[in-house]
Amino acid sequence: MDRPILSLDRPFTYTIADELAAGVGSLVKVPFHGRAVRGWVLGPTDDVPSKVLPVRKLVSPVRFFDERMLQVLRWVADRYVAPLAAVIARSHPPRVAAEEIGGAGLANSRARGASASRRGSRSAGATPHATHLLAAYRGGPDLLRAVSSSSGGFVLRPAPDEEVVVAVELAVAAIAAGRTVLVLVPEASPLPATAAALLEAVGDRAVLFSGGDRRSRYRTWLEIAGGRFDCVVGTRPALFAPVVDLGLVLVARESHANHREERAPYYHVRDVALARARVDGATCVLSALCPSSEAAALGLPTIASAGRRWPPVEVVRPGTEGRAPRLVAALKAARRAFLYSPVPGYGVAQVCRSCGEPARCGACGGIIRQAEGRIACAVCGARGRCGSCGSVDLGIRRGGAERVEEWAARLATVPVRRIKGRGPEPGDAVVVGGPDAVKDVGTPALDLVGILDVDLAERRPGLSALERSLATWMEAAAWAAPHGRVVVQASRPNDPAVQALVSGRPERFHRAEAARRASAGFPVGHPVFRVVGSPDLPGELERLGPTTLLVSVEEGLTLCLLALDPARLERFGRAARELAERDVVRRVEAEPHL
Repeated sequence: MDRPILSLDRPFTYTIADELAAGVGSLVKVPFHGRAVRGWVLGPTDDVPSKVLPVRKLVSPVRFFDERMLQVLRWVADRYVAPLAAVIARSHPPRVAAEEIGGAGLANSRARGASASRRGSRSAGATPHATHLLAAYRGGPDLLRAVSSSSGGFVLRPAPDEEVVVAVELAVAAIAAGRTVLVLVPEASPLPATAAALLEAVGDRAVLFSGGDRRSRYRTWLEIAGGRFDCVVGTRPALFAPVVDLGLVLVARESHANHREERAPYYHVRDVALARARVDGATCVLSALCPSSEAAALGLPTIASAGRRWPPVEVVRPGTEGRAPRLVAALKAARRAFLYSPVPGYGVAQVCRSCGEPARCGACGGIIRQAEGRIACAVCGARGRCGSCGSVDLGIRRGGAERVEEWAARLATVPVRRIKGRGPEPGDAVVVGGPDAVKDVGTPALDLVGILDVDLAERRPGLSALERSLATWMEAAAWAAPHGRVVVQASRPNDPAVQALVSGRPERFHRAEAARRASAGFPVGHPVFRVVGSPDLPGELERLGPTTLLVSVEEGLTLCLLALDPARLERFGRAARELAERDVVRRVEAEPHL
Protein backbone atom coordinates (compact mmCIF):
# COMPACT_ATOMS: atom_id res chain seq x y z
CA MET A 1 0.00 0.00 0.00
CA ASP A 2 1.35 3.45 -0.89
CA ARG A 3 1.37 4.49 2.76
CA PRO A 4 4.98 4.77 4.00
CA ILE A 5 4.08 4.15 7.64
CA LEU A 6 5.98 1.56 9.66
CA SER A 7 2.86 0.42 11.52
CA LEU A 8 1.22 -0.45 8.14
CA ASP A 9 4.28 -2.20 6.76
CA ARG A 10 2.65 -5.44 5.68
CA PRO A 11 0.91 -6.73 2.52
CA PHE A 12 -2.86 -6.60 2.07
CA THR A 13 -4.81 -9.14 0.01
CA TYR A 14 -7.11 -8.24 -2.92
CA THR A 15 -8.44 -10.08 -5.95
CA ILE A 16 -7.37 -8.99 -9.46
CA ALA A 17 -9.60 -9.45 -12.48
CA ASP A 18 -7.87 -11.03 -15.48
CA GLU A 19 -8.88 -8.21 -17.78
CA LEU A 20 -6.77 -5.74 -15.76
CA ALA A 21 -3.59 -7.56 -16.93
CA ALA A 22 -1.88 -6.66 -13.66
CA GLY A 23 1.05 -8.55 -12.19
CA VAL A 24 4.09 -8.16 -9.97
CA GLY A 25 5.12 -4.52 -9.97
CA SER A 26 1.82 -3.12 -11.28
CA LEU A 27 0.51 0.11 -9.77
CA VAL A 28 -3.19 -0.26 -8.95
CA LYS A 29 -5.97 1.43 -6.99
CA VAL A 30 -7.71 -0.46 -4.21
CA PRO A 31 -10.35 0.31 -1.58
CA PHE A 32 -8.76 0.87 1.83
CA HIS A 33 -10.74 2.01 4.87
CA GLY A 34 -13.38 3.64 2.68
CA ARG A 35 -10.92 5.41 0.37
CA ALA A 36 -9.30 4.63 -2.97
CA VAL A 37 -5.60 4.16 -2.33
CA ARG A 38 -2.73 3.33 -4.65
CA GLY A 39 -0.68 0.22 -4.11
CA TRP A 40 1.73 -2.14 -5.84
CA VAL A 41 1.11 -5.78 -6.68
CA LEU A 42 3.61 -8.00 -4.84
CA GLY A 43 2.39 -11.37 -6.16
CA PRO A 44 -0.03 -14.18 -5.35
CA THR A 45 -0.60 -15.58 -1.87
CA ASP A 46 -2.12 -18.72 -0.36
CA ASP A 47 -3.05 -16.87 2.83
CA VAL A 48 -6.45 -15.59 1.67
CA PRO A 49 -8.85 -14.14 4.28
CA SER A 50 -12.56 -14.94 4.20
CA LYS A 51 -13.48 -11.52 2.84
CA VAL A 52 -11.42 -10.11 -0.01
CA LEU A 53 -12.14 -6.91 -1.97
CA PRO A 54 -11.28 -6.51 -5.64
CA VAL A 55 -8.67 -4.19 -7.15
CA ARG A 56 -10.56 -1.27 -8.64
CA LYS A 57 -8.24 -0.03 -11.34
CA LEU A 58 -4.89 -0.50 -13.07
CA VAL A 59 -3.21 2.91 -12.77
CA SER A 60 -0.36 2.30 -15.20
CA PRO A 61 0.52 -0.37 -17.78
CA VAL A 62 4.15 -0.18 -16.57
CA ARG A 63 5.52 -2.82 -14.20
CA PHE A 64 7.64 -0.85 -11.74
CA PHE A 65 9.59 -3.88 -10.51
CA ASP A 66 9.89 -7.60 -11.20
CA GLU A 67 10.43 -10.53 -8.84
CA ARG A 68 14.19 -9.96 -8.59
CA MET A 69 13.92 -6.26 -7.93
CA LEU A 70 11.23 -6.99 -5.35
CA GLN A 71 13.75 -9.18 -3.51
CA VAL A 72 16.16 -6.24 -3.44
CA LEU A 73 13.48 -3.82 -2.26
CA ARG A 74 12.43 -6.20 0.52
CA TRP A 75 16.07 -6.55 1.55
CA VAL A 76 16.40 -2.76 1.80
CA ALA A 77 13.21 -2.51 3.86
CA ASP A 78 14.42 -5.23 6.24
CA ARG A 79 18.02 -3.99 6.55
CA TYR A 80 17.10 -0.37 7.21
CA VAL A 81 13.82 -1.06 9.05
CA ALA A 82 11.85 1.05 6.61
CA PRO A 83 8.33 0.67 5.20
CA LEU A 84 8.45 -1.31 1.96
CA ALA A 85 6.15 1.32 0.42
CA ALA A 86 8.78 3.99 1.05
CA VAL A 87 11.48 1.86 -0.56
CA ILE A 88 9.34 1.11 -3.64
CA ALA A 89 8.38 4.76 -4.05
CA ARG A 90 12.05 5.82 -3.98
CA SER A 91 13.15 3.09 -6.40
CA HIS A 92 11.88 4.80 -9.55
CA PRO A 93 11.39 8.37 -10.80
CA PRO A 94 8.04 10.13 -10.44
CA ARG A 95 5.62 8.78 -13.01
CA VAL A 96 4.83 10.79 -16.16
CA ALA A 97 1.78 9.17 -17.75
CA ALA A 98 2.34 10.81 -21.16
CA GLU A 99 5.69 9.03 -21.51
CA GLU A 100 4.02 5.64 -21.04
CA ILE A 101 2.08 5.85 -24.29
CA GLY A 102 5.09 4.73 -26.26
CA GLY A 103 7.19 3.50 -23.39
CA ALA A 104 5.05 0.93 -21.62
CA GLY A 105 6.09 -1.76 -24.06
CA LEU A 106 9.72 -0.97 -23.30
CA ALA A 107 9.18 -1.16 -19.58
CA ASN A 108 7.61 -4.59 -19.78
CA SER A 109 9.91 -6.05 -22.43
CA ARG A 110 11.95 -7.99 -19.86
CA ALA A 111 9.18 -10.58 -19.89
CA ARG A 112 9.41 -10.79 -23.68
CA GLY A 113 13.13 -11.47 -24.10
CA ALA A 114 14.54 -7.96 -24.30
CA SER A 115 18.04 -9.13 -23.36
CA ALA A 116 18.24 -11.22 -26.53
CA SER A 117 17.48 -8.26 -28.75
CA ARG A 118 19.93 -6.12 -26.76
CA ARG A 119 22.74 -8.61 -27.31
CA GLY A 120 21.84 -8.84 -30.98
CA SER A 121 22.10 -5.09 -31.47
CA ARG A 122 25.46 -4.99 -29.72
CA SER A 123 26.88 -7.89 -31.73
CA ALA A 124 26.96 -5.64 -34.79
CA GLY A 125 30.25 -4.20 -33.51
CA ALA A 126 29.44 -1.96 -30.56
CA THR A 127 31.66 -3.72 -28.01
CA PRO A 128 34.23 -1.13 -26.83
CA HIS A 129 37.96 -1.71 -26.86
CA ALA A 130 39.42 -3.36 -23.74
CA THR A 131 42.66 -2.54 -21.92
CA HIS A 132 44.69 -5.04 -19.92
CA LEU A 133 45.79 -3.27 -16.74
CA LEU A 134 43.91 -5.42 -14.23
CA ALA A 135 45.72 -8.58 -15.29
CA ALA A 136 48.84 -7.18 -13.58
CA TYR A 137 47.05 -6.35 -10.29
CA ARG A 138 47.24 -8.62 -7.27
CA GLY A 139 44.10 -10.71 -7.66
CA GLY A 140 43.29 -8.97 -10.94
CA PRO A 141 42.91 -12.16 -13.00
CA ASP A 142 40.47 -13.53 -10.41
CA LEU A 143 38.43 -10.34 -10.65
CA LEU A 144 38.33 -10.46 -14.44
CA ARG A 145 37.23 -14.09 -14.38
CA ALA A 146 34.49 -13.25 -11.89
CA VAL A 147 33.26 -10.37 -14.05
CA SER A 148 33.17 -12.64 -17.09
CA SER A 149 31.11 -15.21 -15.16
CA SER A 150 29.12 -12.58 -13.19
CA SER A 151 29.81 -13.71 -9.64
CA GLY A 152 31.34 -12.56 -6.35
CA GLY A 153 32.14 -9.34 -4.53
CA PHE A 154 35.47 -7.49 -4.48
CA VAL A 155 37.16 -4.43 -3.02
CA LEU A 156 39.31 -2.67 -5.63
CA ARG A 157 42.11 -0.24 -4.76
CA PRO A 158 43.21 1.11 -8.15
CA ALA A 159 46.53 2.82 -8.76
CA PRO A 160 45.95 6.59 -8.50
CA ASP A 161 46.55 7.19 -12.22
CA GLU A 162 44.46 4.18 -13.27
CA GLU A 163 41.22 4.68 -11.34
CA VAL A 164 39.25 5.66 -14.45
CA VAL A 165 40.90 3.21 -16.84
CA VAL A 166 40.29 0.10 -14.71
CA ALA A 167 36.62 1.08 -14.30
CA VAL A 168 36.28 1.11 -18.08
CA GLU A 169 38.17 -2.20 -18.32
CA LEU A 170 35.75 -3.87 -15.92
CA ALA A 171 32.74 -2.52 -17.78
CA VAL A 172 34.13 -3.68 -21.13
CA ALA A 173 34.78 -7.18 -19.72
CA ALA A 174 31.19 -7.49 -18.49
CA ILE A 175 29.74 -6.23 -21.77
CA ALA A 176 31.95 -8.61 -23.74
CA ALA A 177 30.52 -11.46 -21.64
CA GLY A 178 27.01 -10.48 -22.78
CA ARG A 179 25.89 -8.75 -19.57
CA THR A 180 25.06 -5.16 -18.65
CA VAL A 181 26.80 -2.78 -16.28
CA LEU A 182 25.56 -0.46 -13.54
CA VAL A 183 28.07 2.14 -12.27
CA LEU A 184 27.34 4.26 -9.21
CA VAL A 185 29.22 7.55 -8.80
CA PRO A 186 28.88 9.74 -5.69
CA GLU A 187 28.05 12.98 -7.52
CA ALA A 188 27.06 14.12 -10.98
CA SER A 189 28.28 17.73 -11.14
CA PRO A 190 30.81 18.26 -12.48
CA LEU A 191 30.57 15.06 -14.52
CA PRO A 192 33.04 12.62 -12.92
CA ALA A 193 35.93 11.48 -15.08
CA THR A 194 34.86 7.87 -14.48
CA ALA A 195 31.38 8.57 -15.83
CA ALA A 196 32.69 10.53 -18.83
CA ALA A 197 35.13 7.75 -19.76
CA LEU A 198 32.45 5.07 -19.58
CA LEU A 199 29.99 7.09 -21.65
CA GLU A 200 32.67 7.64 -24.28
CA ALA A 201 33.87 4.02 -24.30
CA VAL A 202 30.42 2.43 -24.61
CA GLY A 203 28.94 5.14 -26.85
CA ASP A 204 25.23 5.26 -27.52
CA ARG A 205 24.74 2.01 -25.60
CA ALA A 206 25.54 3.91 -22.38
CA VAL A 207 23.41 6.46 -20.53
CA LEU A 208 23.88 8.89 -17.67
CA PHE A 209 20.85 8.34 -15.43
CA SER A 210 21.09 11.43 -13.27
CA GLY A 211 19.45 14.83 -13.27
CA GLY A 212 17.26 16.13 -16.05
CA ASP A 213 13.65 17.22 -15.90
CA ARG A 214 10.90 14.95 -14.69
CA ARG A 215 9.79 13.88 -18.17
CA SER A 216 13.24 13.04 -19.54
CA ARG A 217 14.21 11.19 -16.39
CA TYR A 218 11.12 8.97 -16.55
CA ARG A 219 11.65 8.40 -20.27
CA THR A 220 15.22 7.27 -19.60
CA TRP A 221 13.98 4.93 -16.87
CA LEU A 222 11.55 3.34 -19.35
CA GLU A 223 14.33 2.93 -21.90
CA ILE A 224 16.60 1.29 -19.32
CA ALA A 225 13.79 -1.13 -18.41
CA GLY A 226 13.39 -1.93 -22.08
CA GLY A 227 17.01 -3.05 -22.46
CA ARG A 228 18.11 -0.03 -24.48
CA PHE A 229 21.52 0.30 -22.77
CA ASP A 230 24.55 -1.87 -21.98
CA CYS A 231 25.89 0.55 -19.36
CA VAL A 232 23.97 2.76 -16.94
CA VAL A 233 25.89 5.37 -14.95
CA GLY A 234 24.28 7.36 -12.16
CA THR A 235 24.20 8.51 -8.58
CA ARG A 236 22.38 6.85 -5.63
CA PRO A 237 18.89 6.55 -7.21
CA ALA A 238 20.37 4.70 -10.21
CA LEU A 239 21.11 1.82 -7.86
CA PHE A 240 17.51 0.67 -8.43
CA ALA A 241 17.51 1.25 -12.19
CA PRO A 242 15.70 -1.65 -13.93
CA VAL A 243 18.82 -2.77 -15.82
CA VAL A 244 18.21 -5.85 -17.95
CA ASP A 245 20.56 -8.84 -17.55
CA LEU A 246 22.80 -7.15 -14.96
CA GLY A 247 26.32 -8.56 -14.80
CA LEU A 248 28.42 -5.92 -12.99
CA VAL A 249 27.70 -3.36 -10.28
CA LEU A 250 30.62 -0.99 -9.81
CA VAL A 251 30.59 1.49 -6.91
CA ALA A 252 33.11 4.24 -7.71
CA ARG A 253 34.75 6.05 -4.76
CA GLU A 254 32.90 3.75 -2.38
CA SER A 255 34.01 5.65 0.74
CA HIS A 256 32.49 8.97 -0.44
CA ALA A 257 29.91 10.41 1.96
CA ASN A 258 27.41 11.00 -0.86
CA HIS A 259 26.85 7.26 -1.24
CA ARG A 260 24.65 7.41 1.87
CA GLU A 261 21.01 8.41 1.30
CA GLU A 262 20.06 11.27 3.64
CA ARG A 263 16.30 10.64 3.45
CA ALA A 264 14.25 7.60 4.40
CA PRO A 265 15.02 4.75 3.92
CA TYR A 266 18.59 6.00 4.63
CA TYR A 267 20.26 3.22 2.63
CA HIS A 268 23.96 3.02 1.75
CA VAL A 269 24.91 2.30 -1.86
CA ARG A 270 27.67 -0.10 -0.80
CA ASP A 271 25.39 -2.52 1.01
CA VAL A 272 22.50 -2.37 -1.45
CA ALA A 273 24.89 -2.85 -4.39
CA LEU A 274 26.17 -6.06 -2.81
CA ALA A 275 22.61 -7.24 -2.17
CA ARG A 276 21.50 -6.46 -5.71
CA ALA A 277 24.51 -8.28 -7.17
CA ARG A 278 23.63 -11.37 -5.11
CA VAL A 279 20.02 -11.32 -6.29
CA ASP A 280 20.84 -10.64 -9.95
CA GLY A 281 23.75 -13.06 -10.14
CA ALA A 282 26.18 -10.22 -10.86
CA THR A 283 29.66 -9.18 -9.72
CA CYS A 284 29.91 -6.26 -7.28
CA VAL A 285 33.10 -4.19 -7.18
CA LEU A 286 33.65 -1.57 -4.46
CA SER A 287 36.33 0.74 -5.84
CA ALA A 288 38.18 3.40 -3.82
CA LEU A 289 41.70 4.62 -3.20
CA CYS A 290 40.81 4.40 0.48
CA PRO A 291 37.93 1.95 1.04
CA SER A 292 35.67 2.56 4.02
CA SER A 293 36.14 0.62 7.24
CA GLU A 294 32.81 -1.06 6.52
CA ALA A 295 34.05 -2.28 3.13
CA ALA A 296 37.32 -3.46 4.66
CA ALA A 297 35.42 -5.42 7.32
CA LEU A 298 33.36 -7.37 4.77
CA GLY A 299 36.18 -9.84 4.20
CA LEU A 300 35.95 -9.55 0.42
CA PRO A 301 39.02 -10.19 -1.77
CA THR A 302 41.03 -6.99 -2.19
CA ILE A 303 42.43 -6.21 -5.63
CA ALA A 304 45.35 -3.77 -5.69
CA SER A 305 48.22 -2.65 -7.87
CA ALA A 306 51.21 -4.99 -7.59
CA GLY A 307 53.90 -2.28 -7.37
CA ARG A 308 54.13 1.01 -5.49
CA ARG A 309 52.24 3.51 -7.60
CA TRP A 310 51.73 6.12 -4.91
CA PRO A 311 53.35 9.58 -5.18
CA PRO A 312 56.05 10.45 -2.61
CA VAL A 313 54.48 11.96 0.50
CA GLU A 314 56.53 14.12 2.87
CA VAL A 315 55.27 14.84 6.39
CA VAL A 316 56.39 18.14 7.93
CA ARG A 317 55.52 19.97 11.11
CA PRO A 318 52.80 22.60 10.63
CA GLY A 319 54.04 26.11 9.95
CA THR A 320 52.40 29.36 10.93
CA GLU A 321 49.11 29.58 9.03
CA GLY A 322 50.19 26.46 7.12
CA ARG A 323 53.43 27.92 5.78
CA ALA A 324 55.88 25.13 6.57
CA PRO A 325 59.30 25.94 5.04
CA ARG A 326 59.37 22.83 2.85
CA LEU A 327 55.90 23.56 1.50
CA VAL A 328 56.87 27.18 0.82
CA ALA A 329 59.94 26.09 -1.14
CA ALA A 330 57.96 23.56 -3.16
CA LEU A 331 55.24 26.09 -3.89
CA LYS A 332 57.73 28.58 -5.33
CA ALA A 333 58.93 25.97 -7.83
CA ALA A 334 55.54 24.47 -8.78
CA ARG A 335 53.74 25.31 -11.99
CA ARG A 336 50.59 23.34 -11.19
CA ALA A 337 49.60 22.77 -7.54
CA PHE A 338 46.67 22.19 -5.21
CA LEU A 339 46.60 23.38 -1.60
CA TYR A 340 44.01 21.57 0.47
CA SER A 341 42.68 23.81 3.23
CA PRO A 342 39.64 22.30 5.00
CA VAL A 343 38.76 25.46 6.95
CA PRO A 344 36.67 27.99 5.00
CA GLY A 345 37.00 31.75 5.26
CA TYR A 346 39.80 34.05 6.30
CA GLY A 347 39.87 33.48 10.06
CA VAL A 348 37.93 32.86 13.26
CA ALA A 349 37.14 35.42 15.96
CA GLN A 350 38.96 34.50 19.17
CA VAL A 351 38.34 37.37 21.60
CA CYS A 352 36.30 40.54 22.01
CA ARG A 353 38.68 43.50 22.10
CA SER A 354 36.15 45.56 24.09
CA CYS A 355 35.47 43.26 27.04
CA GLY A 356 38.17 40.62 26.72
CA GLU A 357 35.69 37.72 26.72
CA PRO A 358 36.03 34.79 24.29
CA ALA A 359 34.24 35.64 21.06
CA ARG A 360 30.86 34.01 20.55
CA CYS A 361 27.77 34.96 18.56
CA GLY A 362 25.42 37.29 20.39
CA ALA A 363 22.41 35.63 18.75
CA CYS A 364 23.11 31.90 19.15
CA GLY A 365 26.48 31.50 20.85
CA GLY A 366 28.10 30.01 17.73
CA ILE A 367 31.52 30.50 16.19
CA ILE A 368 32.13 33.86 14.50
CA ARG A 369 34.08 33.67 11.23
CA GLN A 370 35.46 36.21 8.79
CA ALA A 371 34.71 35.18 5.21
CA GLU A 372 34.35 37.06 1.93
CA GLY A 373 35.07 40.33 3.75
CA ARG A 374 32.22 39.86 6.26
CA ILE A 375 32.36 38.87 9.92
CA ALA A 376 29.35 36.73 10.80
CA CYS A 377 28.23 33.71 12.79
CA ALA A 378 29.12 30.45 11.08
CA VAL A 379 25.98 28.85 12.60
CA CYS A 380 23.10 31.31 12.22
CA GLY A 381 24.60 33.84 9.82
CA ALA A 382 23.96 36.84 12.08
CA ARG A 383 26.39 39.77 12.04
CA GLY A 384 29.37 39.11 14.27
CA ARG A 385 28.71 40.68 17.67
CA CYS A 386 30.15 39.75 21.03
CA GLY A 387 27.77 37.61 23.05
CA SER A 388 28.85 39.38 26.27
CA CYS A 389 28.92 43.10 25.40
CA GLY A 390 27.57 43.34 21.85
CA SER A 391 30.75 44.86 20.44
CA VAL A 392 31.75 44.25 16.84
CA ASP A 393 35.46 44.85 17.59
CA LEU A 394 36.66 41.27 17.52
CA GLY A 395 40.14 39.82 17.33
CA ILE A 396 40.50 37.47 14.36
CA ARG A 397 42.92 34.54 14.31
CA ARG A 398 43.89 34.25 10.67
CA GLY A 399 43.62 30.86 9.03
CA GLY A 400 41.44 29.32 6.33
CA ALA A 401 41.24 28.92 2.58
CA GLU A 402 40.98 32.66 1.92
CA ARG A 403 44.07 33.37 3.99
CA VAL A 404 45.95 30.50 2.29
CA GLU A 405 45.06 31.99 -1.09
CA GLU A 406 46.42 35.35 0.08
CA TRP A 407 49.84 34.15 1.26
CA ALA A 408 50.21 31.62 -1.56
CA ALA A 409 49.74 34.44 -4.12
CA ARG A 410 52.83 36.16 -2.70
CA LEU A 411 54.95 33.01 -3.12
CA ALA A 412 53.86 31.34 -6.35
CA THR A 413 55.13 32.27 -9.80
CA VAL A 414 51.79 31.35 -11.41
CA PRO A 415 48.22 32.59 -10.78
CA VAL A 416 46.59 31.52 -7.48
CA ARG A 417 42.83 31.12 -7.04
CA ARG A 418 40.32 29.43 -4.79
CA ILE A 419 37.98 26.81 -6.22
CA LYS A 420 34.66 25.49 -4.96
CA GLY A 421 32.80 22.43 -6.15
CA ARG A 422 35.29 21.52 -8.87
CA GLY A 423 38.81 20.19 -9.20
CA PRO A 424 41.91 21.64 -10.89
CA GLU A 425 41.58 22.65 -14.52
CA PRO A 426 44.21 22.54 -17.30
CA GLY A 427 46.84 25.27 -17.28
CA ASP A 428 49.50 26.55 -14.92
CA ALA A 429 48.00 27.68 -11.62
CA VAL A 430 47.94 27.09 -7.88
CA VAL A 431 44.42 26.33 -6.69
CA VAL A 432 43.20 26.37 -3.10
CA GLY A 433 40.17 24.44 -1.95
CA GLY A 434 38.54 22.34 0.72
CA PRO A 435 36.72 18.98 0.69
CA ASP A 436 34.18 20.20 -1.89
CA ALA A 437 37.00 20.80 -4.38
CA VAL A 438 38.25 17.20 -4.33
CA LYS A 439 36.38 15.71 -7.28
CA ASP A 440 36.77 12.81 -9.69
CA VAL A 441 38.66 14.72 -12.39
CA GLY A 442 40.96 11.93 -13.51
CA THR A 443 44.69 12.44 -13.00
CA PRO A 444 45.65 16.11 -13.42
CA ALA A 445 49.35 15.17 -12.76
CA LEU A 446 50.10 18.14 -10.53
CA ASP A 447 53.62 19.13 -9.52
CA LEU A 448 52.56 19.58 -5.91
CA VAL A 449 49.70 18.76 -3.56
CA GLY A 450 49.88 20.43 -0.15
CA ILE A 451 47.58 19.15 2.59
CA LEU A 452 47.13 21.61 5.46
CA ASP A 453 45.51 21.38 8.90
CA VAL A 454 45.66 17.58 9.12
CA ASP A 455 45.57 17.82 12.92
CA LEU A 456 42.06 19.31 12.80
CA ALA A 457 40.61 16.01 11.55
CA GLU A 458 40.95 14.36 14.96
CA ARG A 459 39.01 17.18 16.59
CA ARG A 460 36.12 17.20 14.17
CA PRO A 461 32.84 15.79 15.50
CA GLY A 462 31.62 12.47 14.19
CA LEU A 463 32.60 8.85 14.63
CA SER A 464 33.74 8.61 11.00
CA ALA A 465 35.15 12.13 10.62
CA LEU A 466 38.79 11.00 10.56
CA GLU A 467 38.07 8.28 8.01
CA ARG A 468 36.25 10.72 5.73
CA SER A 469 39.20 13.11 6.00
CA LEU A 470 41.69 10.37 5.12
CA ALA A 471 39.68 9.35 2.05
CA THR A 472 39.66 12.99 0.89
CA TRP A 473 43.40 13.40 1.53
CA MET A 474 44.18 10.29 -0.49
CA GLU A 475 42.01 11.39 -3.41
CA ALA A 476 43.76 14.77 -3.39
CA ALA A 477 47.21 13.17 -3.07
CA ALA A 478 46.44 11.00 -6.12
CA TRP A 479 46.42 14.17 -8.22
CA ALA A 480 50.22 14.31 -7.84
CA ALA A 481 50.72 10.97 -9.58
CA PRO A 482 52.77 9.83 -11.31
CA HIS A 483 55.66 12.33 -10.96
CA GLY A 484 54.53 15.00 -8.50
CA ARG A 485 55.02 15.27 -4.74
CA VAL A 486 52.76 15.63 -1.72
CA VAL A 487 53.59 17.70 1.37
CA VAL A 488 51.48 17.02 4.46
CA GLN A 489 51.55 19.20 7.56
CA ALA A 490 50.95 17.06 10.65
CA SER A 491 52.14 17.17 14.25
CA ARG A 492 52.03 13.36 14.64
CA PRO A 493 53.68 11.71 11.65
CA ASN A 494 53.24 8.21 13.08
CA ASP A 495 49.45 8.50 13.39
CA PRO A 496 47.81 5.59 11.48
CA ALA A 497 45.83 8.01 9.29
CA VAL A 498 48.96 9.98 8.36
CA GLN A 499 50.91 6.78 7.69
CA ALA A 500 48.08 5.50 5.48
CA LEU A 501 48.43 8.70 3.47
CA VAL A 502 52.21 8.29 3.28
CA SER A 503 52.09 4.67 2.11
CA GLY A 504 48.89 4.76 0.09
CA ARG A 505 47.79 1.64 1.99
CA PRO A 506 45.02 2.03 4.60
CA GLU A 507 45.19 -1.45 6.23
CA ARG A 508 46.87 -0.25 9.43
CA PHE A 509 44.42 2.62 9.71
CA HIS A 510 41.46 0.25 9.32
CA ARG A 511 42.76 -1.92 12.17
CA ALA A 512 43.16 1.10 14.43
CA GLU A 513 39.77 2.45 13.40
CA ALA A 514 38.04 -0.88 14.11
CA ALA A 515 39.52 -0.93 17.63
CA ARG A 516 38.55 2.71 18.26
CA ARG A 517 34.96 2.25 17.14
CA ALA A 518 34.58 -0.95 19.14
CA SER A 519 35.79 0.84 22.28
CA ALA A 520 33.27 3.61 21.59
CA GLY A 521 30.46 1.04 21.51
CA PHE A 522 29.81 1.16 17.77
CA PRO A 523 31.81 -1.67 16.19
CA VAL A 524 32.38 -1.60 12.44
CA GLY A 525 29.70 -3.67 10.70
CA HIS A 526 27.13 -3.32 13.49
CA PRO A 527 23.93 -1.66 12.21
CA VAL A 528 23.13 1.59 14.03
CA PHE A 529 19.68 3.14 14.45
CA ARG A 530 18.23 6.27 15.99
CA VAL A 531 14.74 5.45 17.26
CA VAL A 532 12.22 8.04 18.49
CA GLY A 533 9.26 7.03 20.61
CA SER A 534 7.44 7.02 23.92
CA PRO A 535 8.95 6.71 27.44
CA ASP A 536 8.46 2.92 27.22
CA LEU A 537 10.89 2.69 24.31
CA PRO A 538 14.21 2.15 26.20
CA GLY A 539 12.85 -0.82 28.12
CA GLU A 540 11.49 -2.44 24.97
CA LEU A 541 14.79 -1.99 23.13
CA GLU A 542 16.83 -3.28 26.06
CA ARG A 543 15.07 -6.64 25.70
CA LEU A 544 16.59 -6.99 22.24
CA GLY A 545 20.13 -7.13 23.64
CA PRO A 546 21.75 -4.22 21.76
CA THR A 547 25.51 -3.82 21.73
CA THR A 548 25.06 -0.19 22.78
CA LEU A 549 21.96 1.73 23.88
CA LEU A 550 22.08 5.47 24.61
CA VAL A 551 18.94 7.29 25.77
CA SER A 552 18.02 10.97 25.85
CA VAL A 553 14.83 13.04 26.02
CA GLU A 554 14.03 15.93 23.69
CA GLU A 555 10.78 17.92 23.54
CA GLY A 556 8.87 15.20 25.35
CA LEU A 557 10.06 12.41 23.05
CA THR A 558 12.48 9.65 23.96
CA LEU A 559 15.47 9.28 21.65
CA CYS A 560 17.41 6.01 21.61
CA LEU A 561 20.65 5.43 19.77
CA LEU A 562 21.55 1.78 19.49
CA ALA A 563 24.05 -0.48 17.79
CA LEU A 564 23.12 -4.09 17.06
CA ASP A 565 24.95 -7.28 16.36
CA PRO A 566 23.99 -8.11 12.75
CA ALA A 567 22.48 -11.41 13.95
CA ARG A 568 19.89 -9.41 15.95
CA LEU A 569 18.81 -7.18 13.07
CA GLU A 570 15.86 -9.30 11.91
CA ARG A 571 14.46 -9.50 15.43
CA PHE A 572 14.86 -5.73 15.85
CA GLY A 573 12.98 -5.09 12.59
CA ARG A 574 10.03 -7.22 13.70
CA ALA A 575 9.98 -5.58 17.11
CA ALA A 576 10.14 -2.05 15.64
CA ARG A 577 7.09 -2.72 13.47
CA GLU A 578 5.16 -4.21 16.37
CA LEU A 579 6.09 -1.29 18.62
CA ALA A 580 5.05 1.15 15.88
CA GLU A 581 1.57 -0.40 15.90
CA ARG A 582 1.42 0.26 19.66
CA ASP A 583 2.70 3.84 19.13
CA VAL A 584 5.81 3.09 21.20
CA VAL A 585 8.00 3.71 18.13
CA ARG A 586 7.35 6.92 16.19
CA ARG A 587 10.33 7.02 13.83
CA VAL A 588 13.33 4.86 12.91
CA GLU A 589 16.41 6.36 11.24
CA ALA A 590 19.02 3.92 10.01
CA GLU A 591 22.77 4.60 10.09
CA PRO A 592 22.57 8.16 11.46
CA HIS A 593 25.63 10.38 11.29
CA LEU A 594 27.52 9.98 14.55
